[in-house]
Amino acid sequence: MKAITYTEFGGPEVLRLAEVDEPHAGPGQVRLKVVAAAVNPLDYKIRNGWRPHMAPPFPVIPGVEAAGVVDEVGEGVTGVAVGDEVLGWTVTGAYAEHALAVDFGPKPADLDWDLAAALPVAVETSVRVLDALGVGEGDTLLLHGAAGVAGAVGVQLAVAHGATVIGTASPGNHDYLRSLGAIPVAYGTGLADRVREAAPQGIDAVYDAAGAGDLEVSIDLLSGTDRIITIADPKAAELGVTFSGPAPFGSRLGEYARLAADGKLTVRIAQSLPLEDAAKAQELSGSGHAAGKLVLRP
Repeated sequence: MKAITYTEFGGPEVLRLAEVDEPHAGPGQVRLKVVAAAVNPLDYKIRNGWRPHMAPPFPVIPGVEAAGVVDEVGEGVTGVAVGDEVLGWTVTGAYAEHALAVDFGPKPADLDWDLAAALPVAVETSVRVLDALGVGEGDTLLLHGAAGVAGAVGVQLAVAHGATVIGTASPGNHDYLRSLGAIPVAYGTGLADRVREAAPQGIDAVYDAAGAGDLEVSIDLLSGTDRIITIADPKAAELGVTFSGPAPFGSRLGEYARLAADGKLTVRIAQSLPLEDAAKAQELSGSGHAAGKLVLRP
């Protein structure tokens, strides 16, 4: 099969389109004929050698998120059959024509493939964080990085729970945040004053999806660390803030995929590119200038 691989750490130039052996579904696994694979910032961080503890053995096939059609079902797998459309996390790399998965959910037939591939990480992350924070009716949530993919999903889910969301973002994204139901504020110097002006009633919880160094401001605004969670700031431990990492999500994904198919949950798609343009996609991801999710089509 065709896949993007690399055999050494480095810049986007180490990525190569290659012919590799197809994987086959083992116990507890399904194999997908990948229709769309999403690009995440973690992909280029691992490729650069910045996360060596997370890098699989060379040669590496990047990517974790995919949507596709099940074409093999391993021993012990129930509730799914060959021909089913699913979305979820791959264990063999998503930038390929075929990938193995153990954590996935059903894809509604009317859900766009690019959007399906863009959902798993953002949905799992935001559901996990909002559940841990206990965000609900009447809460005011400060969400850093609200215009990013995970942040935007967090905004939508928190608003659906009845919360007021104050979202930090660059001014160019403020109209987008308003369209999602958030009250936008610009990040940077003077953030605390802008948040207090936007939320004179005070802040009840903080979801940091940006990792841009705003934890100390958040602690001050909240007068403590009890309801602050970051998914991105390495200073969390020294500040006494909870750092939250991914957990299995599985079939729950189908519930949110249905919301997306019904137009009740959305992710901005920046670009959909052919698989051979993976280097371009990762370069754009690393620039921080992609307005939404980047997707590869094998």
